[in-house]
Amino acid sequence: MGLLEQVKAAAEQAAIRAKEAAGELQTRRELGHAYGELGQRAFELIESGEVSSPAFEPLADRIRGLKAQLEAPESPETSEPAAAPAGTHGSDDTPEPPATPTV
Repeated sequence: MGLLEQVKAAAEQAAIRAKEAAGELQTRRELGHAYGELGQRAFELIESGEVSSPAFEPLADRIRGLKAQLEAPESPETSEPAAAPAGTHGSDDTPEPPATPTV
């Protein structure tokens, strides 16, 4: 097998691996989106009173606090963001991405 054939075969293998990785990445994105939808629906059920669990309350409180921050009008006198609700990570302002379980 000549050098050109070896390069061509390596390029084909790399293309196959890239397609597989892209497919896996797309599936992970879809999984994350599905978890987000599930979480949003669970929060709606918590707020309506249809679902109640002490395990959900810290997460629901966090969502309520974040929604309140978005809904609060910003006054020009204060540049401080609204206080984070108890139990949140106040060390940084970067939101955490949704958890993606490993399979």
